Amino acid sequence: MQTVTLGISGMTCGGCVKSVTRVLSALDGVAKADVSLEKQCAVVDYDPGKVAVEAMKRSVEGAGFEIKP
Repeated sequence: MQTVTLGISGMTCGGCVKSVTRVLSALDGVAKADVSLEKQCAVVDYDPGKVAVEAMKRSVEGAGFEIKP
């Protein structure tokens, strides 16, 4: 398992946090996604053999949020 922190902009409420958590958790290989509205980020535990960081970023963007550089 590895851990990555993704900066996310555009989250404004608990519903946004749930949406981001849901799209990340749905990816095969993601063990856990802790999304923080306050910190505007997601800390994700994942199996790099099953899912790439780029796939996580695309999923978050597909849900209508932006990845911070």
